[in-house]
Amino acid sequence: MSREPQGLPEPDQLEGTPHPREQFAFFGHEEGEGAFLEGLRSGRLHHAWLIGGAQGIGKATLAYRVARAVLDPRRSADRSVASLDVPPDSQVARQVAALSHPNLSVLRRAPATDKKAASTTIPVEAVRRALSMFGSTAADGGYRVCIVDSAEDLTVSSANALLKVIEEPPPRSLFLIVSHAPQRVLPTIRSRCRRLLLRPLGERDIKRAIAFLGAPWSDIPGDVVDQALRYGEGSVRRTLELLDEEKVAFIEQVTKLLNTLPGTDTKQVLALAEALSRRDAEDSYELALDTVQRWVSQRLHERAGLGASRLAPLVEVCEKIGRAAQEIDVFNLDRRPFILTMFDDLADAVRRAA
Repeated sequence: MSREPQGLPEPDQLEGTPHPREQFAFFGHEEGEGAFLEGLRSGRLHHAWLIGGAQGIGKATLAYRVARAVLDPRRSADRSVASLDVPPDSQVARQVAALSHPNLSVLRRAPATDKKAASTTIPVEAVRRALSMFGSTAADGGYRVCIVDSAEDLTVSSANALLKVIEEPPPRSLFLIVSHAPQRVLPTIRSRCRRLLLRPLGERDIKRAIAFLGAPWSDIPGDVVDQALRYGEGSVRRTLELLDEEKVAFIEQVTKLLNTLPGTDTKQVLALAEALSRRDAEDSYELALDTVQRWVSQRLHERAGLGASRLAPLVEVCEKIGRAAQEIDVFNLDRRPFILTMFDDLADAVRRAA
C-alpha cells in the first residue's frame, strides 16, 4: 500500500521528511548494520530481530535497509557483501518503497483515509493477513520479510499471533521488529529474537542527516540547530521537531522551574498551569510532560550510584505522572490541578531522594 492519496504524513512519519522506507541515506549505527552483514556473509542470518532504541534514531530506516538488501537475490546470496546499500532506482527498492514487494509484509498502524482516522493499534486481523505470506515458499526461493513498526502498537492478541510464526519460522524468513521500549515487548517474543539496541546518534551524524534532507531543514540557522541538539537526545526526529526557537525557549522555562526543586516559585507554576490548561495549548502541554519525563530520567541517571531505595521516590513520581496524564486525556479533565499537583509531587520526591 503506497502513501495515502492526499499526501498526508503516515502515522509513523514526520511531516516534511521522507518515510523510513524511502530513506536511502544512513547515518551512524555501524555496529547495527555490521551485525546484519555478518549474518548475510555467514549464511546464518537469525530469523527474528528486536531492533530497540529511542524514537527517531533510525531503527525503522535500518529495518527497511535490511529488507531491501535481503530481498535483492544477488545481494543476499553474496558471501562477500560489504554494504546494505541498494540503488534507489532498483526494482526491489521501488517495490519496497511502494509496499508492493510480494515477499514483504509490513505491520503498522493504518494511515488515515478520507473517511477514517489513522488507527492507533495493529489489530490481530492485520497480523494474520500479513503473516499468511509465510504459508508458502517465496516464488524466487529467496527471503520473506516481515517488518513490525512498532511493537508498541501491537495488541495482546496481535502480539500472540506474531509469536506463533516466530516460534516456528518457515525457512528463509526474517522478522524485523522495531521497538521504542524493547523491555516492554512480550517476553516470549523477546526470548526468540536477537536483540539489537541502537544508541542515540552523535551530533555530527544528526547534523549530517539534517543537511541531507535539504531545504527547508538545511536552511535553518546553525545556532537554532545547536539549541535543538541540546534537547534532541540523540534523535534526528526529536531534533527536527525542536528546530523552533519558541519550543526551545519553552523547554528551558520548564527546565528552570524543575531545577529549583524542591523549592518552587508558586507564581510561575500557577502561570504555567494556567497557560497549559488552554484549549490551544495541546502542543505545549505535551512538550511540558516530555520535558518533565526527560528531567526525571536525567536525575535518575546522575544518581544511579545511590541505590534503588534512594531513587525509588523519583521512579514512583514518574509513574504517577504518567498515569495521571493518561486519565486527563481519557476523561478530558482540567489540566490545572494536574500541573500543580505534579510540581508538588516532584518537590516531595526530590526531598525524599536527597
